[in-house]
Amino acid sequence: MAKTLEQLVDDDRITVVGLLAEANAALGCHFERDLAVQGLPLSWFEVLVRLGRTPGGRLRMSDLAHAVSLTTSGTTRLVDRIEAAGLIERQSCATDRRVSYAALTDAGRDVLRRATPVHVDSIQRHVIDTLTDDEVTTLERLLRKLRDANLASAPVPVAD
Repeated sequence: MAKTLEQLVDDDRITVVGLLAEANAALGCHFERDLAVQGLPLSWFEVLVRLGRTPGGRLRMSDLAHAVSLTTSGTTRLVDRIEAAGLIERQSCATDRRVSYAALTDAGRDVLRRATPVHVDSIQRHVIDTLTDDEVTTLERLLRKLRDANLASAPVPVAD
C-alpha cells in the first residue's frame, strides 16, 4: 500500500536532519550578530580562522573554497572583499601558475586576535552553556563522525 504524502514527510530521518539545519541556522544568526560588533561578517571570520589555523597562514584558493563550502567563484568574490579590506592577500605559486593562495596579512591576524575571543564567548553562551560536558563530548564525536563519513564524497558546491 502506497504511503500518503503526510506519511512520507513524517519521517524521523527528515526530522533529525531538519533539526540539525535549524540549529545550525539559529547558531549562525547568533554568531553573525556577535561578530558584527567587531565589524566582521561571519563568512569573513570563517576564512580568517581557516587561514589562521593553517601552517604558514595560507591555503590554496581551491582548498579554501572546499573548507568554507563555497563554489570557487563564490570564494573568489569573498576573498576579493576580504582582500580589499587588507585582511588577506593573494599569493601566486612559484611552481604552478594555475595555483594561487589566500594568505593572512598582519592586519588580518590582528582582526582575528580581536574577534576570536568574541566568537568563543558566543560559542560558550549559545552552545556550551546549553549542554552538559558529556553532551558536548558526544556532540563533537558525532559531528566528527558525520563529517568524516561524508566529506570525501561530498559533491562540489553548485555554481552560483
